[in-house]
Amino acid sequence: MSLVLTTHIALPARFRPQDVLALHARDAQQRAEKVEDFTITKGLSWQGQPALLQLQLQPSEAWASLALEPGADVSEQAQQALQAMLVRMLGLSEGVEQFEQQHAKHPVLGKLLQSQAGLRVPASSTPFEALVWAITGQQISVAAAIALRRRLIEAANLQHSSGMLCHPDAAALAALTPEQLRAAGFSVSKIATLERVCAAVLAGDLPLEQWAQQPLQPDDAKAIEAALLAIKGIGPWTVHYALLRGFGWLDGSLHGDVAVRNALARLLELPSVSQAEAEQWLSAFQPWRALVAAHLWASLSAKTY
Repeated sequence: MSLVLTTHIALPARFRPQDVLALHARDAQQRAEKVEDFTITKGLSWQGQPALLQLQLQPSEAWASLALEPGADVSEQAQQALQAMLVRMLGLSEGVEQFEQQHAKHPVLGKLLQSQAGLRVPASSTPFEALVWAITGQQISVAAAIALRRRLIEAANLQHSSGMLCHPDAAALAALTPEQLRAAGFSVSKIATLERVCAAVLAGDLPLEQWAQQPLQPDDAKAIEAALLAIKGIGPWTVHYALLRGFGWLDGSLHGDVAVRNALARLLELPSVSQAEAEQWLSAFQPWRALVAAHLWASLSAKTY
């Protein structure tokens, strides 16, 4: 008999459910996530076992239930972990309202903030999932990354009893052979990077889940950045994207992102914007540079965002 954890959380005014729904509806095949109206069903790895999350978005609150396999931990600590995951997944990081108020009259960004008021950055269910997604998406289109991610999940074949596939954790991903990952479409360099990440997580050198237990402070983000940059195959874009989608950290600089630069060029009415120019422009918005990048993504397309 399955065990179930439940929790709920109040949603802020002007919460945009479409941002959360769009993130989990990216893959039209819906093997590991399914979106129906305002309900998200997602397979994930919880304490090393398959689990099924159901997340219902209502006008003023969100409800989550997590179906676990027999023997799973349902202690108060597990309940707190579910609550923390829900906060991250809904993008409920502090500072969004302050950011909009502070920059509402900005001569360039102000109009974009008005048209996208309330925009938040929804996150992956775990920092590990976000990091794997960032590595998967290196230097390829979003559409190609979605297909590659799907094949990775299918190769891991971590399945909840409901039939929903689950994104693998570090142990399940490490169990895949290089040949399986190559068959899924991963390059040799990405396979090596994933292997190094899994090894670091399993050895305790990259305690992603531990870092995610509390909202990050600037020193925490710097420590995570240093730890990730020490892994061959991970550069600044991968780090800052993983910090955003895995931890809800809103101050990473995503100036290396092509879509961010394209959106910025359009906003500034310029033919193009270089990485150095984007970095300089985004620096004026600390400590919300990644949130500005999310607004730039959203100005192009919900799929880009």
